[in-house]
Amino acid sequence: MKKFLPLIIIAIVVIGIYSWGKGFNNTAVNLQESATKTWANVESSYQRRNDLIGNLVKTVQGAADFEKGTLTAVIEARAKATSVTIDPSNITPEQLAKFNEVQGGLSGALKSLLVTVERYPELKANQNFLELQSQLEGTENRINVARDRFNESVEPYNNHVKEFPNSILAGILDFEPMSYFKAEIGSEKAPDVNFDFK
Repeated sequence: MKKFLPLIIIAIVVIGIYSWGKGFNNTAVNLQESATKTWANVESSYQRRNDLIGNLVKTVQGAADFEKGTLTAVIEARAKATSVTIDPSNITPEQLAKFNEVQGGLSGALKSLLVTVERYPELKANQNFLELQSQLEGTENRINVARDRFNESVEPYNNHVKEFPNSILAGILDFEPMSYFKAEIGSEKAPDVNFDFK
């Protein structure tokens, strides 16, 4: 029996390491998939906004003397926003910053459009426009909720792969921490809204 004792100890250690590695890996995969799915929900909310913008632009174009420059800015910002994509399995701070930048540009263009619309009573009375405006406001709220949920789903994953001794296996198995969605630089300042319609 004594001669088998070292083999039994080695077997117990190997089984323990295997169980730890398996548990770490499976938990990391589940948490990573949850965060990736949550990011897809963020993108879905932005896609909904992009789809609504097309309808909004068509409705606003119906106003014969509406400023074409404002509509052009919205259309161009929408095109830029849809051109930036993120690989959800490898979200980097740089990708998120670029995504946030183009989405912020689109948000700014939309704000300008909605402020400019105030000058057009026929648009303010248009039921289609009012419905689209309401849907856009709801979509902005959905986007905010989706981004918050994404950050909430990233936290347990990051904790799991950064805590010791899990961080050792994370490095070996290539589980990198995920980046959080951060507010656009300068968003802490209230925007200037100019209601001077001379």
